[in-house]
Amino acid sequence: MTESTTPMSTDETPVDPVDRVLARADAHSGVRVFGAAQALQDETTVTRADSDGAQWDREERAALRRVPGLSTELEDVTEVEYRQLRLENVVLVGVHPQGEQTDAENSLRELAALAETAGAVVLDAVLQRRPHPDPATYIGRGKADELRSIVAALGADTVIADTELAPSQRRALEDVVKVKVIDRTTVILDIFSQHAKSREGKAQVELAQLEYLLPRLRGWGDSMSRQAGGQVGAGGAGMGSRGPGETKIELDRRRIRTKMAILRRQIRDYGPAREAKRAERKRNTIPSVAIAGYTNAGKSSLLNRLTSAGVLVENALFATLDATVRRAEASDGRVYTLTDTVGFVRNLPHQLVEAFRSTLEEVADADVIVHVVDAAHPDPAAQLQTVRDVMGDVGARDIPELVVFNKADLVDDDTRLVLRGLEPKALFASSRSGEGIDELRAAIEAALPLPAVEVRAIVPYDRGDLVSAAHGSGHIVSQTHEAEGTALHAFVSERLAAELAPYRV
Repeated sequence: MTESTTPMSTDETPVDPVDRVLARADAHSGVRVFGAAQALQDETTVTRADSDGAQWDREERAALRRVPGLSTELEDVTEVEYRQLRLENVVLVGVHPQGEQTDAENSLRELAALAETAGAVVLDAVLQRRPHPDPATYIGRGKADELRSIVAALGADTVIADTELAPSQRRALEDVVKVKVIDRTTVILDIFSQHAKSREGKAQVELAQLEYLLPRLRGWGDSMSRQAGGQVGAGGAGMGSRGPGETKIELDRRRIRTKMAILRRQIRDYGPAREAKRAERKRNTIPSVAIAGYTNAGKSSLLNRLTSAGVLVENALFATLDATVRRAEASDGRVYTLTDTVGFVRNLPHQLVEAFRSTLEEVADADVIVHVVDAAHPDPAAQLQTVRDVMGDVGARDIPELVVFNKADLVDDDTRLVLRGLEPKALFASSRSGEGIDELRAAIEAALPLPAVEVRAIVPYDRGDLVSAAHGSGHIVSQTHEAEGTALHAFVSERLAAELAPYRV
């Protein structure tokens, strides 16, 4: 048996194992830490303005991050306490018809950002041009053999398809490439499960995962056989076990359906509290503005810039899942709410739209929608169309929409002309530099609906509470001070108009 020796440096001094591991980590300092959507943008797009406030969630989310570039193999036994978890290495694959290569490349770039956000390292990507995906292996037998060679050469652990695979396609492709095969929907669900924080958010994610898993259950060997019947000596379980029985996969399906029913009931039970808060805002005639848009377009950054809300901002896809409501005040004193909502993405799984319908109600019940688009994205037109399709699904198509091209500091004048052609009335803003924020705030205030009743009244000075209420929830056209009291010309709610009725002129 060979005697182990302590590693020595050039000057014959012992090297501590911790220092050796950290030194190897420093050598890989250029490797990207997972979670940042670098496939779409780089670090210059991350907002670091003071308006983001104290983001306590960022430290919590980053506490358990894995570090790429550290080996899992031990060089000697002294390193056993310092091993690091190796990131999953993936290869992407997509199919596109003739003439849609650019759109397919943008979609694959977005899938790479999704994979990085989920915690993987993208090694390579393969695109195949064919009219329709192969019903057996998605990419055809020949391309599947080629993909197997790529996976083996790169040492990849997983293949991710840029669509939702049928269960049979997934199994057939796994049989060929000999590694795990997942699809775009699986990656999105994985990100949602990592980022969900509230009880309602976690329940919604679990429901979407179970709906996706139910038709994709698999079994092998004994798990596919029925419960044994007959005599004990014949391999059965004796009395009480005779009959056809149920297979293990049928029991699993029944458990999943039961769990889905429980989750739906839980999500439904969260509704009254949400409705009570919304009803209180409606009773006080507080207008609501929903910030909607593509994922990673900068919705949370804009909310922080407008309200100093301190909402978590991260260069990652689906960093925000739970709706966040913050109070804002217009220049004329009117109070309104700004709501940050979950982002959208192309090919958003249908079960996610269904599971998060309660969250998307904030968009459907808003008085104004601020539609945020990433101006630096390769395909902003696709972003616009995707978000509007989802808004149509939740019944928000008729709500006034204010389109804002965010990250305007990253685009030149020629790109602005192209974006202006997409949306002539759109605004340009930058949550990083502050460009266009004042114009955006003024546009939001102009789009807010006026209260229903116009009143002209002289309010006695001992009823200053009514004047204060008119400033808080109404729109003041003019205000002067007369001998008898405060002369008001304002638009107020029906409830406040009834209280002002004795003083109307």
